[in-house]
Amino acid sequence: MRLKDFKLVIVVALISSYALAQQTISGVISHADTGEGIADVQIYNKTTGLLAESDASGFYEFQTDKKELQLVFFSYEFEVVEHLLFIQKDEQVNVRLKPLGVTLSEVQIASRKEKVFEISRLKDVEETAIYAGKKTEVILVEQSMANLASNNARQIYSQVVGLNIYQNDDAGLQLNIGGRGLDPNRTANFNTRQSGYDISADVLGYPESYYTPASEGIKEIQVIRGAASLQYGTQFGGLINFKMKAPNPNKPFELITRNTVGSYGLYTNFTSVSGTKNKLSYYSYFNYKKGDGFRANSEFESKNVFAHVGYQFNDNTSLTGELTYMRYLAQQGGGLSDNMFYNDPYQSNRERNWFQVDWLLYNLKFAHKFSDQTNFTFNFFGLNASRDALGYRSNRVDQADPLKERDLIKGDFKNYGFETRLLSKYQLLDKDATFLIGAKLYKADNAQQQGAGSDGYGADFNFYNDQFSGYKNQSQFELPNFNMSVFGENIVYINDKLSITPGFRFEYIRTQSDGFYKNINFDGAGNVIFEETLSDNQDFERSFVLFGIGGSYKPNSALEVYGNLSQNYRSVTFSDINIVNPTFRINENITDEEGYTADVGVRGAINSMVSYDVGVFGLFYNGRIGVLTKKESTNRTINERGNIGDARMYGIESLFDFNLKKIVGLTNDFKFNYFINSSFVNSEYTASEEVGIKGNKVEFVPEVNIKTGVKFGYKNLLANVQYSYLSEQFTDASNSVSSGISGIVGEIPSYDILDLSLSYSYKRFKLETGINNVLDNAYFTRRATGYPGPGIIPSSPRNYYATLQVKF
Repeated sequence: MRLKDFKLVIVVALISSYALAQQTISGVISHADTGEGIADVQIYNKTTGLLAESDASGFYEFQTDKKELQLVFFSYEFEVVEHLLFIQKDEQVNVRLKPLGVTLSEVQIASRKEKVFEISRLKDVEETAIYAGKKTEVILVEQSMANLASNNARQIYSQVVGLNIYQNDDAGLQLNIGGRGLDPNRTANFNTRQSGYDISADVLGYPESYYTPASEGIKEIQVIRGAASLQYGTQFGGLINFKMKAPNPNKPFELITRNTVGSYGLYTNFTSVSGTKNKLSYYSYFNYKKGDGFRANSEFESKNVFAHVGYQFNDNTSLTGELTYMRYLAQQGGGLSDNMFYNDPYQSNRERNWFQVDWLLYNLKFAHKFSDQTNFTFNFFGLNASRDALGYRSNRVDQADPLKERDLIKGDFKNYGFETRLLSKYQLLDKDATFLIGAKLYKADNAQQQGAGSDGYGADFNFYNDQFSGYKNQSQFELPNFNMSVFGENIVYINDKLSITPGFRFEYIRTQSDGFYKNINFDGAGNVIFEETLSDNQDFERSFVLFGIGGSYKPNSALEVYGNLSQNYRSVTFSDINIVNPTFRINENITDEEGYTADVGVRGAINSMVSYDVGVFGLFYNGRIGVLTKKESTNRTINERGNIGDARMYGIESLFDFNLKKIVGLTNDFKFNYFINSSFVNSEYTASEEVGIKGNKVEFVPEVNIKTGVKFGYKNLLANVQYSYLSEQFTDASNSVSSGISGIVGEIPSYDILDLSLSYSYKRFKLETGINNVLDNAYFTRRATGYPGPGIIPSSPRNYYATLQVKF
């Protein structure tokens, strides 16, 4: 898309006028018995969704230009109140809610949550964010009936269409998800955030997420596809935002503790405290995990602390701070070749490979409401983290460890930045409009070193370059990055049913590299015959503008037609350039990727019986980076990482959720739902300078991706059965079927998994249990090019878990 094509759209988007024609609806929601204000009551327009939430005093307020509203006042602890309002001027509607006279069963609680879920999908505007016309998905984590103790992504993300998931089964220490042909490795093709701020190692230089928040501490997960590139960053995948649980607004102190045991020595503890006292609120948790792993040499231990403190100065102004610390150590059993996997998928011939992560995140958020129409937020965030990888890596993964010095790679990540947003609602040509403008500044000072580790067995993350001076893989780099961006979007409502949302994002990126690597040659006996230190200093500046446009048409409450088209961009990471890897080499001409994504779909709900989201998408890459198998002039076969060529992925994605309870007429004591999530994708390389690539399938694209399941409940007993199937997929552009001795490229065969989950509640106690991979299928989802491999990384056989939760 060219700049001139968007000039008129952007000019219109930047016009604002405050000649408001809206009415203000306000009031106080109070307890019917005590008269005290009730916090966090949700006020809905029954046909269009959430309008407002009450504050700590029970006060709420919103604006509307409608003449009639069917209001719904909703809280889990109180009876639902509906109120038909005819509007001619500013109105005050005070509501008194009666507490529920009986204790709800788990089925009734789940039903109430489902009611909220149906009408609280991400609406057009939330605080200082715009979602109109975008493909968005929201996961209510507690409703997922997943194994939260081990962050089981296959279950948690079961109703997000088209995701491809690496399943390492290390209690969810890292999240590895992709989709639509994007490499799932450490979710590096998404912009990952927690409560709206970045959590990856380096957003542009190293966008991998070594930290994943504990699922038991997450309220919801927001997934916005490629059109999120304008507001949140340029990634092709879009945004994943972990919205953490909020403080309990109705108690000064609440404690929840959860203890889990499972197969292969799994033990986890999650303990949270929460409360609100006057204007001060807090939420904090500690999460501990340990296990032996389902393979030898796969033990792990993790400690994670999260703290949130908020202060509400008044109805319009708040300040919140969050601090996250995680440290984990994991032994890595290494990868397998194809022959090794089919002989024994759970074997390991690496007992000296270790991985350690130390992650400290901080964020300070200031939010202010200038008026009923204008909101402002300012986030200051930062990261101080490291990750250390130690072990023996060979491109011949079946080779025994020679018990010599190990390869050690250390990365240190120090970054900070701020993001500020201003959102305002106004009238444009007598029609509603909403304008968002924002800016982000990001500065990173990263360091990376590779060299000789110890020749011992333990997790010793110190360098021994002096002792092993002839070690071949030696390098050291300072890797500063600077990024500045300005972005904006504008919703223009053509009428009450149709809206158009144009947007832009300006990016300035400066990537630098200052360091050296060693070039060492050996004779036939392994003696050093030549050694030199080579400097490698780079300074790469670029600036560009991305454009996009979305549209939404809502003819009635049961149907929305949406579509969007947005440009994307992905910077080359410094690991693409500076890491010495024995399993592949880097093409010296590797450059950034660019392209665009498009979505068109329909979504909605029909009479509370069926909710649906069906759409088609296209993802178009220029200069896609991947791994290619090549033969050199010496007839030696090597794997090379570089820009393979141009590619396109397109397909159909759908999610249907059937409320069988209502369809067959069961009573309120029952819960009965069936869902099917399906993705059918085609892909191909449309152009490449490499021989034999054009027309090949794109990596990480299973043509068929289905997750389906049944949720059933009676009173306090809930059950969930889920079945997942993915067809075969390639891992390199050459479409290799097998990889011989290395295991890093080749086909990932089709696989299917059956999971079963159960829960039972009694007063303050809750018991959760389940069996994963009920059919005990041997399968793998990943061929790693580096750690935790290289080679095939098998997934877990049949395993169980049991969790006891107590709430005080």
